[in-house]
Amino acid sequence: MDSLLYTVAILACPVGMGAMMWMMMRGQGKSTGSGQPEQAQQVQQLRSEIDELKAERESRRAEGTR
Repeated sequence: MDSLLYTVAILACPVGMGAMMWMMMRGQGKSTGSGQPEQAQQVQQLRSEIDELKAERESRRAEGTR
């Protein structure tokens, strides 16, 4: 009886972790695409900021070489 109790106690953690992983993976497939336009807008904004910073860096380099 004691060995059965120890076996159940030892297996509780891996089985629980496996169940949680399965539930999390299952939940990802059901997400709606509502965040996509917002993410695309944010990506576009970040890309424009990167372009501005690159242009500023190039202008500073050009001023420094004169």
